Amino acid sequence: MIQANGLEFEVDTLGSGDRLLLMLHGFPEHSVSWRFQMSYFAERGYRVWAPNLRGYGNTTVPKRRSDYAIEHLMEDVGGLIDVADASDVTLVAHDWGAVIAWYFAMRRIRVLDRLIICNVPHPGPAAKAASWTQLKKSWYILFFQLPFLPERMLLSSPGMGKMIETSAAAPENFSEAVIGLYDENAARPGNISAMINYYRALVSGGGMRRQRKLGLPMIDVPTLMLWGEDDMALSIETTYGTEDYVSDLTLRYLPGISHWVQQDAPRATNEMMEAFLSGEAVPEYDQVVGSSSE
Repeated sequence: MIQANGLEFEVDTLGSGDRLLLMLHGFPEHSVSWRFQMSYFAERGYRVWAPNLRGYGNTTVPKRRSDYAIEHLMEDVGGLIDVADASDVTLVAHDWGAVIAWYFAMRRIRVLDRLIICNVPHPGPAAKAASWTQLKKSWYILFFQLPFLPERMLLSSPGMGKMIETSAAAPENFSEAVIGLYDENAARPGNISAMINYYRALVSGGGMRRQRKLGLPMIDVPTLMLWGEDDMALSIETTYGTEDYVSDLTLRYLPGISHWVQQDAPRATNEMMEAFLSGEAVPEYDQVVGSSSE
């Protein structure tokens, strides 16, 4: 448990040294979503931290919608970086963690050495790609603005773990223990409302509007963007034009891989991340083979 930004964060930690990989999970996940990356990079000399974000796991669960404003989420990341006190910091982020990471890099909340984004578009190209096809994929974001009903529906569903597993390209990578942990995470008191409040604070709470007024300055941090092409929630068109907002961008697509890219294709993900971190050419995959963790 790590104190940062006035909250107590549950953080999975592995490895040591002055090169920090801070891994931010998405919705409706948990720090366990980085299970295939943590040992891989700890063995290669990195200090790896995978926190449960506010409202997830055993991390503090603030009660109000406004507590999940994007500004607070960015300061959470900044606080964790301060506590880690590393000289080299790479932010690795997926889904909602990547939403935070894009704005964090834009606003330069803390100095980053590298940025790795998994399956969430930069807000600039995302806005330009707002087609009917994408709106149909993103219907749940509008649904989440309703009071009470989203919580009831999600808690009465087959479970968060099963939802993730059934939409994955490699369901064999999701053990019963991992599926159970995703379910347990959502069922903890207050957690499901917290998870939905990320969306409420960004949309109806005005977070997106406030960020839009600040503009979208160029990100000059070297950035690797990994994209599973079979994303059920986000179309590949939302990635087009990212280079207009990121001066040093490496973009790699993973065919046949779902939104849960680092869990679906851990071998390819780890190889691409390692090459990027080492300053080597990042491999491309016409076909992702050996997507399982073995």
